[in-house]
Amino acid sequence: MTRILFVGQLPETVDFSDPALPPGMGAAKIRAGVAIAEAEMAARGWQVDPCMVLPDETAGPTIETMLAQATYDCVVIGAGLRLPPKSLKLFEVVINAVHKGAPGVPIAFNTRPEDSAEACARWL
Repeated sequence: MTRILFVGQLPETVDFSDPALPPGMGAAKIRAGVAIAEAEMAARGWQVDPCMVLPDETAGPTIETMLAQATYDCVVIGAGLRLPPKSLKLFEVVINAVHKGAPGVPIAFNTRPEDSAEACARWL
């Protein structure tokens, strides 16, 4: 079975006042999008493991722990980690943790939670 690690920032820790984020975005909307993505991946026969990180020093180790516990076919990283300029350091931590923990695994990027399955499909 194809296995996906779905990495994002814990929605309740996102600064939704950041003008780099789409208007009207909120934790509930992100969670709903993640649920849609998980359902779409399951419909493709894929197992998805969510990995929602905090925007602090625990992000890298959290990802490394997940990657050490299973073999993944793709890691998809949410747009909320890479789009807001003030999240650049966290994005770098995430990328380096994935590179360290799963150097041969493709990395995909979504534009919103709902298109995560399509992002993975580009690399699988």
